[in-house]
Amino acid sequence: MNSFAIFRLPHADSCTMIEGDAVVVPSLAELDDQQGFLIAPFMVSEEEPIVLITNNHCTIDNHQYPINNNHFPVNNSQQHYHEDFSIFHKALTDGQFRKLVLARCATVGNDGKTTPMELFQRACQLYPRMFVALVSTPQSGMWLTASPEILLESLPQAGEVRGEHLPESRWRTIALAGTMRLRSDKADDEGQHLRWSAKNIQEQRYVASYLADVLRRFSDDVCEEGPRTVRAAHLVHLRSDFTFSLDNKRCTRVGKLLEALHPTPAVCGLPKDEAQRFIISHEHSPRHYYSGFMGPFNMNENKNENFTPLSSHLTHLFVSLRCMHITDSAYHLYAGGGLLCESNEQQEWQETEAKMDTMRRLLVTQSSQ
Repeated sequence: MNSFAIFRLPHADSCTMIEGDAVVVPSLAELDDQQGFLIAPFMVSEEEPIVLITNNHCTIDNHQYPINNNHFPVNNSQQHYHEDFSIFHKALTDGQFRKLVLARCATVGNDGKTTPMELFQRACQLYPRMFVALVSTPQSGMWLTASPEILLESLPQAGEVRGEHLPESRWRTIALAGTMRLRSDKADDEGQHLRWSAKNIQEQRYVASYLADVLRRFSDDVCEEGPRTVRAAHLVHLRSDFTFSLDNKRCTRVGKLLEALHPTPAVCGLPKDEAQRFIISHEHSPRHYYSGFMGPFNMNENKNENFTPLSSHLTHLFVSLRCMHITDSAYHLYAGGGLLCESNEQQEWQETEAKMDTMRRLLVTQSSQ
């Protein structure tokens, strides 16, 4: 079976299907000049590599696809979360870290009555503001995500549309952190009236400061706007936007930029490398491709007349949040939350429950019809 990805960008009215070979990429730094749909894990390893679905066939599609049965060990226990929280919180209060992100996994049985494509279509209906993708490769298995967080995306420019050569390209990333439940069913309620706690503001500022420091190593033209409150389904977050330029003569830096950005403090912690190793060593539930990222990378729309017209070289990479790993017997739902010294265990548990509801709503809605 060919690997595939079907995705819909935020606020878009169409989706795009890509089928092709799944090629393993040794490192993010070696991505440059490659094209396809990219899937990256939280931490790259031989068992969980970076995978690129090459663009052999690209079209708008509505077929059904079988499930790739990669079975990962999972953990549903609140007791395990309590044990993890205690270890993470002690590391914070001892001064080892400024921030850590603690994640967990919950399992819901799969009775086989609903296809993955139906779940994808339902996610597109429920979450118009979010990046929605259904991806399957032999290396990763099958994942469905509805993510609000941009890791890196290219921005179209006037000269690019006219086919002119431009000396620089424009890019965007965001700092998304802090979470509150939006207790409103109004479609136009963006949560602007909500007041944020000092903990949420500080958590988001850590992410924004990290991004600013990284981007200034790659660009002399960095603009930050925010933070502002944004809605993602039934939750709201604090978001700052960073736009910046990259010299096209040094375009090979995009892969190295991704390597420097990922994983951001929004899904990992500070200091970054030490936090990533700590998470891998102490979380009960391995993350696998949760809190990695995915999306179209450097894809040329002119290769196929059926490709959704977005830009001449399309890159839209989103952090793999609000996601599930789908097997023939179960849905494995993942969620996490940022911890600081002042974090409260029960509040953090409830935050992960609220985030898992993004995927649970797809399953409950389908089973009730």
